[in-house]
Amino acid sequence: METRATTDALTGELAKEQAYLDAARAQLTRMRELAESLDASKASDAISGEVLGWVLSRRIASLQDDPRTTLFFGRIDVDPPDGPAEQFHIGRRHVSDEAGDPVVVDWRAPISTAFYRASPLEPMDVVLRRRFGVDRGRLTALEDEHLREPASADAAGSILAAEIERPRTGPMRDIVSTIQPEQDEIVRSDVTVSVCVQGAPGTGKTAVGLHRAAWLLYSFRERLDRSGVLVVGPNRAFLDHIGAVLPSLGEVRVGHATIETLLEHGTVRADEPPDVATLKGDARLAAVLRRAVWSSLVRPTEALVVPRGVRKWRVPAYEVAAIVDELAERGVRYSAARDLLPQRLAHHVLLEMERAGDAPDDRVQDAVAKSAAVKKYVSSVWPPLDPQGVLHRLWSDADALHAAAGDDLTDDEQRMLLWDKPARTKGAARWSRADMALLDEVDDLLRRVPSLGHVVLDEAQDLSPMQLRAVGRRASTGSVTVLGDIAQGTTPWATASWEEAMRHLGKDDHDLVVLDRGFRVPAVVIEYAARLLPVMAPGLGAPVSVRDNPGRLEFRPAAAVDLDAEVVHAVERAAGAAGSVGVIVPDADVERVSSALASQGVSHGRLDRDHGDDEDHQVEVVPASVAKGLEFDRTVVLEPAAIAAAEPDERTGLRRLYVVLTRAVSELTIVHAQPLPEALGAA
Repeated sequence: METRATTDALTGELAKEQAYLDAARAQLTRMRELAESLDASKASDAISGEVLGWVLSRRIASLQDDPRTTLFFGRIDVDPPDGPAEQFHIGRRHVSDEAGDPVVVDWRAPISTAFYRASPLEPMDVVLRRRFGVDRGRLTALEDEHLREPASADAAGSILAAEIERPRTGPMRDIVSTIQPEQDEIVRSDVTVSVCVQGAPGTGKTAVGLHRAAWLLYSFRERLDRSGVLVVGPNRAFLDHIGAVLPSLGEVRVGHATIETLLEHGTVRADEPPDVATLKGDARLAAVLRRAVWSSLVRPTEALVVPRGVRKWRVPAYEVAAIVDELAERGVRYSAARDLLPQRLAHHVLLEMERAGDAPDDRVQDAVAKSAAVKKYVSSVWPPLDPQGVLHRLWSDADALHAAAGDDLTDDEQRMLLWDKPARTKGAARWSRADMALLDEVDDLLRRVPSLGHVVLDEAQDLSPMQLRAVGRRASTGSVTVLGDIAQGTTPWATASWEEAMRHLGKDDHDLVVLDRGFRVPAVVIEYAARLLPVMAPGLGAPVSVRDNPGRLEFRPAAAVDLDAEVVHAVERAAGAAGSVGVIVPDADVERVSSALASQGVSHGRLDRDHGDDEDHQVEVVPASVAKGLEFDRTVVLEPAAIAAAEPDERTGLRRLYVVLTRAVSELTIVHAQPLPEALGAA
C-alpha cells in the first residue's frame, strides 16, 4: 500500500526532476543563442562563408525547443563495477552545460542502449530505469524500475503503456520513448548490414525503420551526409503521415519518395490488365531489356575514314570491330562505353599518322574525336539510345521484341506485351505504371544510377521484382532497411518470400527479423483480422497483441438505404473522444461518404494516393487502397465485402481487407449491408 511518506517522496522526486528539466532547457537556450551569435560572414572566403552559414542554420534549427514536450523522457542510474556510479537523462537530442558535460544524452548515443535493453537478467550495469509522464511540456509522473529488484521491474510499465496508447491526431509521432528491446536491436544494426523486417500490424516496423535512419545518421554522420539516405513509401498520404518523425528526432537531411516519384521517367497515361502489369514486373524482363540495348550495336563493315587537311586516314573495319567488342565486354554501361569510342577511334587515327611520319599531340586526338566524320561513324555502329526509345521499339515491333526475348518469354507472353495500337513516336507513347520500372532499368543499362548510403523501403512486399531492382540499384554500394508484411501484400505481383525480395534488391546477404508483438493494435481487433490469415497467407503466424487494453470491436449491420446514415452515426460517436478517426471505405464510395458526412456537419479531411491532408483533421476519409501504413485511434470500416471484391482475385482482396481491419489503435467499428466475407466467420 502506498503510504503518505511514499507519496511525499515521489512528489519530491518529481519536483527535483522538473527543476532538472528547467535547467536543461536553460542550457539548450544557451547553446542556441551561442550558435545564433556566430557570424558566417567572417569566414576566410565567400564559399567557406556559404558553407558555414548552411551549417550554422542547420545547427540552430536542431537546437529549437518544443515547449509541448520535454527534453528527456527517461533516466538511467548506472553503477559499473569498474567505475563511478552515474546518472544519465535520455532525450531526443544532446544538451550540454558550459563545461561541455552532458545534461541530456541523445537517445542514439551508445550509453542510451541500456535504457532500452537493460533487464533484470541482463541489467547492463543499470540499477534504476526511470520513465516520465508528460503533459504539455511538464513532468506529471515518474515510474521506476529497480533492475536489481525483479519484482519492482516486473510491476513497472503503466507510463510506457499510456504513452503507447495515447490518442493522436495528425502525423505519426516518433516512438523514441517506447522503443522495445527487439526494436532497438534493429535500430542499432550497423550501417553495413541490410535488414529485412517482417512485421505484423501494430509492431512498429515503420517507426523502427525511421528511427534506424536517424540512428545511422547520428552514428555515421560524415559517411551518410555525403552519400545520402532515402525513405521510400507506398504513396504520398503515407509519406505525409510519417513526415514529422525524422524532423522530431533532429534529422532533416533524409529524402522521401514513393515508388512512382522515384521511377518518374515520363507521364503515366495508361492502365493495363493485372496479368500484363505482373508480366512487366517479372525479373525476366531485365534480361530482355539488356538484349534490346546491346543488340543495338551494328557490326562495322566499312572502314572509318577521317579527312584531315589533304590526307584521309583510315581505320579498317576489323580494327573498329575489335575496339567495339572490347568496350562492350568491359562491363561499362552502354552510353558510357559509347562515350569512350570516339577517343579510342581517334587514337588509332593518331597511330596511323605517326606511322606516316607525323607527330600529332593530344590536341589533335581530341580534334579527331570531335570531328564530324568520327561522330557520324560512331552513330552508325554504336547508335545513341534513350529509355523511351528502347521500350517504344519493343512494345511496337514484334520482330524486335522476339529478338530481345530470347528464351525468356514465350510467344504468348510476347503478344501480351505488344501494344494493340502502337504509338507513332516515343513522345506519343502511353506509358503505364509498370513501364516506369522498365524505363528505369533501361536508364541504368545506359548510364549507372547513383547509389545512396542507405535506403529505407517500407511496404516492400507490394513491389514487383523490377521495382525492387530499381530500389536496389539505388543502394548498390550501401545498405537497406526493408519493412513489410507478407500478409499485407495487396498487389497481384506481391512477393511470396523475403528471400526472393531481397535477392531482387541485390541483398542476398541480409538479416531477417520477425516482429510479431503488436503494441498498437488491440487484441480484439488483431484476433478478428487474423481469421483471414489461413486463407490469404497460409503458414504465416498470427501476430500477438501485448496490450493490457483489449480494445473494442463493434458491428453495425444496416439496410442498404440506411448505410450512409449509419456511417455518420458511427463517425460521430467515434469523434466524441480524443484522438484520430479513420473512415476507411471502398475506393468507389469515397465521394458519397464524404458528402454524407458534410451534409451532417461532420468536419473531415480526405486522403488519396497522391495527396495527404494539408490540415490536421480529427476525421479522415480514406480509400481502402490508401490505408496501408496509416493508423488511427478509432476506425470505421464500411463494407468489408466490397473492399475485398474490388481487388482482382480473392487472395489480394482478403489481404487488402486485412490491412484495412488492422488500422485501429483502440476501436474498430464495421458498418455493412452486405454479408461479411466468409473467411471472417460469424461476427
